[in-house]
Amino acid sequence: MSFIRPEARENLLRWREAAIGTIIIALGLYWLSTTFGFVRILSVAVVAFGAVFMWSGIQRARFRGGHGGLGVVQVDEREITYLAPIGGGFASLDALTQVEIGPDRAGLPVWRFRSPGEMLIIPTSAEGTDGLFEALSALNGIDMQAAIRASTGKPEKPVVIWQKPVQRLH
Repeated sequence: MSFIRPEARENLLRWREAAIGTIIIALGLYWLSTTFGFVRILSVAVVAFGAVFMWSGIQRARFRGGHGGLGVVQVDEREITYLAPIGGGFASLDALTQVEIGPDRAGLPVWRFRSPGEMLIIPTSAEGTDGLFEALSALNGIDMQAAIRASTGKPEKPVVIWQKPVQRLH
């Protein structure tokens, strides 16, 4: 028997990294206010580490979404695989030319991974889309804030999250 409702438990798990970062910050601030010498200097580093951990946790919690949607997303070795009854496929991070979030025919947000001659479309509500956070952070210049905003709402038009830089020949 659980004393926590499933929705509340899911929400707590979603924000767990941010909560751990907050606890680390509180511990560091406690040490900073009650100790002297080397431990006090060390506590400043603990507070800084906690702040970074909390910021990362907030970003991940805002990015998470995939529950109840069609299909499953798996990320392995710089390759995104979407398993679905209709429209599944894969995309290599090395071959991508553009990543965007836009509306599908029903107006719900979907990921669009463009490669030369191919496009992989994944609903933002697909199971496992939280794995895209680490995969996409490997792309230089990606706008994660735009990805978070576009994936949590209903975009009216496509939002480009990342585009491969054009290499000019001299």
